[in-house]
Amino acid sequence: MMTKLKSFLDTFLPPDSGSQCDPKKLISLASAALMVEVLLSDYERKPEEKQTLLTLLKSSFSLDPTTADQLLKQAEKAQHEATDYFRFTSQINDLCTPEEKIALIQNLWRVAYADGELHHYEEHVIRRIADLIYVSHTDFITAKLRVVENN
Repeated sequence: MMTKLKSFLDTFLPPDSGSQCDPKKLISLASAALMVEVLLSDYERKPEEKQTLLTLLKSSFSLDPTTADQLLKQAEKAQHEATDYFRFTSQINDLCTPEEKIALIQNLWRVAYADGELHHYEEHVIRRIADLIYVSHTDFITAKLRVVENN
């Protein structure tokens, strides 16, 4: 039982300041978990959404297909076991620039629109994440419009 508790705490609590975790890995996992959250928010898993998410992981974090697939599996597990967005959004806030946060919001919109439609739950999740990572409403809407115009 203690092993399970330690494993849970190691996996889901933000790393302490003494941790030697790679910031890029923390950002990529937190971003991927938030993208999974958007993907699952409409209660439908469509293949085009997963493919878009994998493509975004490869391009955003310069990953090969195998590494992107492994990251997606880690993100799905982290998202499934998380009770809120705090672990992910706090890491984004600690490690990302405002421009990187806006790029994340734009990627969340890309996942939401991957199936050709926007469900109101998807929009709600993205709005909530944007608020938690301090992306202004103007930047939130601008990111959405960029994605809509490119689809």
